Amino acid sequence: MKPITVLLADDHTVVRQGLRALLKAEADLAVVGEANNGRLAVELTKKLHPDVVVMDLAMPQLNGAEATRQILLAVPATKVLILSAHSDDEYVERVIAVGAAGYLLKQSSAHVLAEAIRAVEKGRPVFSPAIAKRLGDEGGKLRVQGNAPGRRRSLLTSREEEVLQLVAEGAANKQVAAELGISIKTVEKHRQHLMDKLNIHDTAGLTRYAIAAGIIESSVQLTIV
Repeated sequence: MKPITVLLADDHTVVRQGLRALLKAEADLAVVGEANNGRLAVELTKKLHPDVVVMDLAMPQLNGAEATRQILLAVPATKVLILSAHSDDEYVERVIAVGAAGYLLKQSSAHVLAEAIRAVEKGRPVFSPAIAKRLGDEGGKLRVQGNAPGRRRSLLTSREEEVLQLVAEGAANKQVAAELGISIKTVEKHRQHLMDKLNIHDTAGLTRYAIAAGIIESSVQLTIV
């Protein structure tokens, strides 16, 4: 029987090594690649076409939710299983909206992870019990209320969100342009659109917003005041 192929996407090497070791013990699962940032996860998925991508959310260069969206557009047959330490409604709602097949918390056991990979590969959604309960309590849909970051972020295009993450991670316009393969002038236009849409008028404000919205972790920028 052909094993289920898995791509591991997490920016922590020790986590990827641990997951690889755990999954190696499962005869029907095969890890075919690893990515330490969201952009590489997208590139490797396009190249390797794994059955399942196990995706962290807090990823540099391209966060896990946006990476998931791009993966499912490029390789629809691949399933994405989120494995995250975050359980906030904001995160869960977002990855469900972009098409993730499941959402597990990182405290899940190796057995639960292996079974979840098998389930999502077969097209069955899988959620950690606490998340599944909230989904049920909300009638199957988590909601973002008021003018929360998730609501305002829905106004952003995919490219604007990519620019936002890179800017919030400290990249200059030249670096953003090189990373995304666009001109510096285009980056400047995207930054201006971001500020106009979010009503934020400086880089520090964009960074605080990106942290609040879960696009980057607070540890990425320690100099924000």
